[in-house]
Amino acid sequence: MPLAFYYDFMSQPCRAVYIFLKMTGIPYQAKSIALRKLDHFKDDFAKINPFKKVPVIDDFGFVLTESVPILQYLADKHKKHDWYPTDLHKRARVNEYTSWQHLNLRLNGSMLFQTKVIIPVARNKPASQTDLEKFHKRWEEATGGLENVWLHRSSYLAGDHITIADLLGVCEMMQPVSAGYHVDTAKFPRVQDWMERVKDQTQPHFDEAHAVSMRLREKILKEEKQK
Repeated sequence: MPLAFYYDFMSQPCRAVYIFLKMTGIPYQAKSIALRKLDHFKDDFAKINPFKKVPVIDDFGFVLTESVPILQYLADKHKKHDWYPTDLHKRARVNEYTSWQHLNLRLNGSMLFQTKVIIPVARNKPASQTDLEKFHKRWEEATGGLENVWLHRSSYLAGDHITIADLLGVCEMMQPVSAGYHVDTAKFPRVQDWMERVKDQTQPHFDEAHAVSMRLREKILKEEKQK
């Protein structure tokens, strides 16, 4: 039985793992977990991941949660060293970014998305404009970290070529985009250029992974235009 991959494309880390699997040709069995239907809270899935989150992999009985170690594990097992270098310094750069993103790009982008999309539905009332402005500001501050630090010192987040850091980073950037926001190219030209390069290098899998979130973006923009 091949690797089992539990995922939902509305999850940005799931999209990163999916793109990696497709780009590397690692065989896997897709196990869709519909977050909107609360599949992740069902007993069968909770037995696989007690944290009740995706992504998860089951590699012949070895179950692993959390997107970063999943990508690291798969890259090491299948010797995809371009994606996760074995060179000590190059690997440290990847690890440096993946550690930084959790409380910066991922946290703030996720909170912006949840405030705009998830929380209003859960509470059955419009999103708080104060909270939207707060998290948009924080998301742009995190995007500034990409612009002025990570992409200032190298053309990709962890060096001179694409790695798992870039997959994680670009999918995090796309989460607020799917909620109707955009990257300010005047403020963040390096980020915009980097995103386009990563998208181009990972096609058609990038578009496959983001088809659901882009439909959400179209719906949101259409509703906002009608107001």
